[in-house]
Amino acid sequence: MNYSSLRKGILLAGGKGTRLAPLTSAFSKQLMPVYDKPMIYYSITTLMLCGIKKILIISDPENIDLYFRLLGNGDKWGIELSYAIQENPEGVAQSVLIGEEFIDSSHIAIALGDNIFHGNEFIPLLRSADTLKKGSTVFAYPVRDPENYGVLSFDDSGSVVGIEEKPEKPPSQYALTGLYFYDNTVVEKAKELTFSARGELEISDLNIKYLNDKLLNINIMGRGIAWLDTGTIDSLQEASQYIRTLEHRQGLKIGCPEEVAWRQGWINDQQLEKLAANLLKSSYGEYLTKILELNIKDGI
Repeated sequence: MNYSSLRKGILLAGGKGTRLAPLTSAFSKQLMPVYDKPMIYYSITTLMLCGIKKILIISDPENIDLYFRLLGNGDKWGIELSYAIQENPEGVAQSVLIGEEFIDSSHIAIALGDNIFHGNEFIPLLRSADTLKKGSTVFAYPVRDPENYGVLSFDDSGSVVGIEEKPEKPPSQYALTGLYFYDNTVVEKAKELTFSARGELEISDLNIKYLNDKLLNINIMGRGIAWLDTGTIDSLQEASQYIRTLEHRQGLKIGCPEEVAWRQGWINDQQLEKLAANLLKSSYGEYLTKILELNIKDGI
């Protein structure tokens, strides 16, 4: 596979997780399990599948040490992980301001830590977005409850003319997913944002700036891609069941950073074997041993 990107990644793993209370009373929701692995593994692998090796994880003061304890500096997966604190949950777009020094002169991809993507068409879509050097690329998906998301509005010709954040009367069924690709002008655009009535720097407002400049590329995710938002109890359980069903049926894992790193060529056979040895008493470790024995490195 061996795909590499010059883009950096920001992974937002903050928020209060109030819709998952009381489960989130003690720790961050992105540390909770989705079937057989921590939720954050899925968003990390999303960025890794795009070839992104430098990732900034943003979380709240209470949980940032837990993320470092789980993930370390990323070298075990051949990537570079760094960390920053979001003192208060004041919007997804705030991650750009928090990560300004990390971003430097690079383009970025922002992933929400509670979003899971899967499907054969997903990786080509990711890499197509990564090749664009100017503007922004976002992904839309039809949902039955658009009032919970940023929603696209269209004119009579089918062109996108607006984005509304969690509208009471959604203008369409197309919601923006928690994955965003931006060029380096994102920093100056984020600095121009003002707080919304909800007290947040809205990611929709940031996207609208690109839309107004005619620099917003919108990719519609089709039926060949699954997008799972794990922000509620029901959606968390549905995501776990989805992952369990596919993994049992196919014998392949979803959201496995060790496997992605190995297939990308970022770690070698010996490094994967060492990672597997530390997990041998679990089915996860058995899986790593199995793929190493089969030694099939094409595909993911």
